[in-house]
Amino acid sequence: MFKNTPQYAFLTLLYSDWLKPLYIWRHEVENGHIKRVVDEDCELNTIEIIGQNVKKNSITCPSDPKLSLGIKHHHLVMIVKNLGTYFGFEVLILDSVNEMRYLRVSNFESNSRVRPLICSTPVRLQPGWNQIEFNLADYTRRAYGTKYVEALRVQVHANCRIRRIYFSSQLYPNEELPAEFKLVKQKKKIDPLTVDEPQPGDILRARPNLQKYNAFFLLYFVLRSLLLMQETRYYTGA
Repeated sequence: MFKNTPQYAFLTLLYSDWLKPLYIWRHEVENGHIKRVVDEDCELNTIEIIGQNVKKNSITCPSDPKLSLGIKHHHLVMIVKNLGTYFGFEVLILDSVNEMRYLRVSNFESNSRVRPLICSTPVRLQPGWNQIEFNLADYTRRAYGTKYVEALRVQVHANCRIRRIYFSSQLYPNEELPAEFKLVKQKKKIDPLTVDEPQPGDILRARPNLQKYNAFFLLYFVLRSLLLMQETRYYTGA
């Protein structure tokens, strides 16, 4: 698909704000769904993949099994939301000895396993939104002692929400990334009166302090009454 086309700094495969974000992806659904939803935390469009069986609910790029991506960039970046259940993805790559190998990542594996054509490794996701940065060249070198040539296929399994999937020529500092390429920021719910102590990965939760609020107005009325008494004494000469 991209082998004979210019590959600039960023090459996006999926962006949930596109008119047809899954146009170049093949869908597989069984006892689940794949659809666009608005995430309640960030209030942005996302692609949601849900299914009872992780392997049988997925999206694959390219959609045509006869085609390959041909992407030379070796950094794969995925902005995904942890839904608190099983999730995984895999990348089919070509290496310097002309072998096609599957690099699999999931949160239900406990140990890394290297087999001749498949390498599996665990990933630990934080609550909420995550930015997964996968260095395919480094992974291929450490697993097989060969050099990464190109990515042929990407497959993402249930269960997750996706904001963007893209390849890049290098990992850029956050301040150099376009706004739409940055990790999704969850909307903060802050009350000006008081805010609960934030926990890692949580949304700030507001809790009005009514007792403090009432005490403020009581003090205000007391001071106001004293001021009026002083003004009365001044004008009456008391």
